[in-house]
Amino acid sequence: MLRARLEELCAALGLLTRLPLGRLPFPTEPQGYARAVWAYPLVGGALGAFCGTVQWALVAAGLPPALAAPWAIAVLLLASGALHEDGLADTADGFGGGRDAARKLAIMRDSRIGSFGALALMLALATRGLGLAGAEQPVALMAGAGALGRAAMLLPLGLLPPARTDGLAAGLGKPPRAALLAGIALGLVIGAALLPPAAILAALAVGGGMSWLARKQIGGHTGDVLGATALVAECAAISLGQGAPPPGPPPGG
Repeated sequence: MLRARLEELCAALGLLTRLPLGRLPFPTEPQGYARAVWAYPLVGGALGAFCGTVQWALVAAGLPPALAAPWAIAVLLLASGALHEDGLADTADGFGGGRDAARKLAIMRDSRIGSFGALALMLALATRGLGLAGAEQPVALMAGAGALGRAAMLLPLGLLPPARTDGLAAGLGKPPRAALLAGIALGLVIGAALLPPAAILAALAVGGGMSWLARKQIGGHTGDVLGATALVAECAAISLGQGAPPPGPPPGG
């Protein structure tokens, strides 16, 4: 049982990060990757905590918060492989530019970025950068927002069918309900420990809203939709998460 959970955690790390995992164990059958969704908020929280720690360390070293934030975000993007940023750009281009579901899905698969995608990325980067620069507790803020973002992405994954028969999201299969509920609950627990209730409600609202929008636009979810949901929910949590308690070191401390 413990080894299975460890394999699932490694599967989540392998999907959501670009960290070298070496000889860590991975699931030996496809359903293990579907069950790994429970660990997504843990990975999101760890990535956020890493980003917040970089911000704190740079500020402690004397860098102004506004100049430290872009470097901290850059480290986060390197660690995550900009996976969700790619999903946000593709989703914005597809939903904004396609006339019907088939055309929207085709645009989302196009590697070129359009105006909707570029603007969405600019807004997401600005929101996280400004939120991080103004955070009194950057570790708590980013860890809580990261966990809530990955919990929010489980809503469209659980509520919608895949919009296409191939692709990353379809390849996961249908995650077990218990794993989905465990992931959502874990994300909410982490979020509640680090951020005010408004941030939790905002992330859940994004998850529900993106589920409705994806059903209306393309009839289901894709990996891009899941990534976009995670990133928008993370930005929403950051925007409303400045009342976080002080579990981490203060900037400049």
